Amino acid sequence: MAAAMEAPDAPMSLELEIWREASRQVDIQDAMAGMLPALVRHLPIEALVLRRLDVPRSRLETVATAGPFDEALARGPHELDPERFAGLLSRCARRRSYVANVGDDDAAFGASGSLARGHVLVAPIVDEEGPAAVLTLFARPGASVTEAHARDVDAIVRPLAVALAHDRRLQELVQLREAALAENRALLSRLNRPSLVESIVGEKGGLRTVMERVTQVAPTDVPVLLLGETGAGKEVIARALHERSRRRDGPLVRVNCGAIPGELVDSELFGHERGSFTGAVAARKGWFERADGGTLLLDEVGELPAAAQVRLLRILQDGSLERVGGQRTLHVDVRIVAATHRDLFQMVSDERFREDLWYRLSVFPLRLPSLRERPEDLPELAAHFAARAGARLGAGPLTPTPDDLRQLASYAWPGNVRELAAVIERAAILGHGRRLEVEAALGVSTQRGPTPARASPPSSPPPEASSPPSASSAPRSSKLDDVVVAHLERVLRECRGRIEGPQGAAEILGVNPHTLRARMRKLKVQWGRFRGAP
Repeated sequence: MAAAMEAPDAPMSLELEIWREASRQVDIQDAMAGMLPALVRHLPIEALVLRRLDVPRSRLETVATAGPFDEALARGPHELDPERFAGLLSRCARRRSYVANVGDDDAAFGASGSLARGHVLVAPIVDEEGPAAVLTLFARPGASVTEAHARDVDAIVRPLAVALAHDRRLQELVQLREAALAENRALLSRLNRPSLVESIVGEKGGLRTVMERVTQVAPTDVPVLLLGETGAGKEVIARALHERSRRRDGPLVRVNCGAIPGELVDSELFGHERGSFTGAVAARKGWFERADGGTLLLDEVGELPAAAQVRLLRILQDGSLERVGGQRTLHVDVRIVAATHRDLFQMVSDERFREDLWYRLSVFPLRLPSLRERPEDLPELAAHFAARAGARLGAGPLTPTPDDLRQLASYAWPGNVRELAAVIERAAILGHGRRLEVEAALGVSTQRGPTPARASPPSSPPPEASSPPSASSAPRSSKLDDVVVAHLERVLRECRGRIEGPQGAAEILGVNPHTLRARMRKLKVQWGRFRGAP
């Protein structure tokens, strides 16, 4: 009778001990190590392994182990084919622990086939989002486990799910902390850099008139409209306006109006209240509120839909706004700088842009000259970008030669300063960081005639997949990264995948091996496939 009275208490006693360890420990590995002695006292097991289910990738990831276990269990993540993973999810959805043998090749512990143990207990852990993890408990040598033991394990699944959730939240907090520290370091580096006012190339040359007007209008709070071709430097001028204004200690927020989906424009610019639409799980400040006390750069303002133009007009009139789904009127103190490469005046005539908004934004218009209109700035700009490209490649600053400058001057630059920066960096990469290969970087573009103001995108350098193409017959890539990848693959093929040492890729390119590996990982270049290549 006494034994019968004590039997029902055993699972509860185990559950209480597991709850205690789950509540005491934050780290999942420490929690599992603390739970093992209690499990060993109540069950014929000696080791456990907790593996998280990575549903999107169909794989198992070992997150905690305790006791003597096979080293294969600690290696991961373990990939499963979709069919086996779907079967594992179906088994977990039953929310019942079960007994299995190591030799069964169960998907929950399939990587442990080298273990000599016989029986295991498998406990699916399910949270509010579905199957989350699998706990595998390995029996002691010679011991057997039964369905009664599986029912005992069912009693500890809930505290295990809580411990796993705590660990997930801990990892999320760690990631958020690292992101905040990285942002803090970036902000500190920006505070310690030289002022943008002192670093604008061409301030005393082709941009002299523009900068004189910037100096005039910066101390005021009137809206400024920046007009000019794509790549002419509108964002640089906007930063100069901010740095020379009384708002320099406030935020400078840039919003690309053309990159915001039409249905989200109001939410992004003016914010929203919790529950105002599906997915609005919390209140959110818009860009106007985030720029309060500073400057808001509305890049590509001509892309704003009509409804957003109406609300923008109200803010320009009295500085008031309402969040989406809100009824409270908010007031912000923001200086508006709008920028566009479109002909807004023509858009007003075509009734694609509000006339009253045009008058509000164009209180002080500034037209930025294209690079074609200020050729005297080309040598200084080329030297600036060459020095920056050399520093990025770790080979020291580079200097364009007179021949390089002649070739650059013969091109029409439809992409303006942005295109020039890309060409110089491309030339530095093609020159292995030791010189500028301007002719190769420009490709056949130097043979073109004068390009109109609204030209098509410029040509890019030829991909170098098998042999170096000539400057006059090379095909053109659409992205700088494609050219870099092609050049890296050519070098890797020449040195048969060797990175370090004599005749290695790092030595040929003139960069640090660690820097080269990091760059190749970023560009997804698999250098291992070139080893032993002819």
